[in-house]
Amino acid sequence: MFGMIKNSLFGTTEETEYKLLSSETKDGVSYEIRRYDAGKYAAISSEGRSFDQVTAELVRKLLMYIGGTNDQAEAMGTAAPLTVTVFPRDDGVMSRRLVVGIRIPMAYQRSPPAPSDSAIRIEERPGMTVYALQFGGFAGETEYRAEALRLTRTLGETAPYQRKQYFCCSYDVPIKPYGRRNEVWFLQEEP
Repeated sequence: MFGMIKNSLFGTTEETEYKLLSSETKDGVSYEIRRYDAGKYAAISSEGRSFDQVTAELVRKLLMYIGGTNDQAEAMGTAAPLTVTVFPRDDGVMSRRLVVGIRIPMAYQRSPPAPSDSAIRIEERPGMTVYALQFGGFAGETEYRAEALRLTRTLGETAPYQRKQYFCCSYDVPIKPYGRRNEVWFLQEEP
């Protein structure tokens, strides 16, 4: 536990690099279109509990993994953003299925340490293009749903993005009191 706290507060934070394809503003709402390269992520899933009930627990497990609870006892630093893949129902309410992920820092991409927690898996995620909407404050299910709805309305019916899932992203440690950065990402359909 101490390793996780030390790594989170005093370790280096590596923001996932991306290529900015465009910045758009429509109806007073600003968003970006970004391209992220493929990479390895540590991920953990949950079914049956709500976003707010389970995210803190799953995030803690991932932070413990990158903080040294792995087969090499290696504190890797932290990576941002932490992503939560959600699967909304047709009415916009999040289903009880979530996947929390954190990109493995670049120095460990080739050969990441194996997690000590068997619930965590290392997965290779393909490159992706996203519509990204940024907002501040402390964010839970209500805030992410509201921002996802705002991005849905802004993009309209014809934008080519996946409607069966989206990403809720957080860039800050939980104890950061202000200046917080959160985002909602919609995965663009590849042509």
